[in-house]
Amino acid sequence: MRKYRQFSAILLAGALISVPAMAWNQPLTPAQDSPEGARAKQDMKDAGHETKNAVKDAGRGTKEGTQKAYHSTKRHTKKAWHKTKNTVKGGAEGAKEGARQPE
Repeated sequence: MRKYRQFSAILLAGALISVPAMAWNQPLTPAQDSPEGARAKQDMKDAGHETKNAVKDAGRGTKEGTQKAYHSTKRHTKKAWHKTKNTVKGGAEGAKEGARQPE
């Protein structure tokens, strides 16, 4: 019985020791060690950079369009304000003259 216990203890110890040893021999990320894995990793990085650049371009386009719309609105609002001011002023002066000289 004692030999059986020693044998099973040795067998158990050997199994416990061999499992971590096998784990240390394995690479942590096997896909990155192979050329295909490295290429896939680089493709993912490239896709990320392309997405980043596309977002920047879209942001710049939005900024340009917003600024153009703002300046156009500002310019046309001032133009309309001046026209309205001149029309009202002309109408008021015409009304004054009409009130002074009845026909």
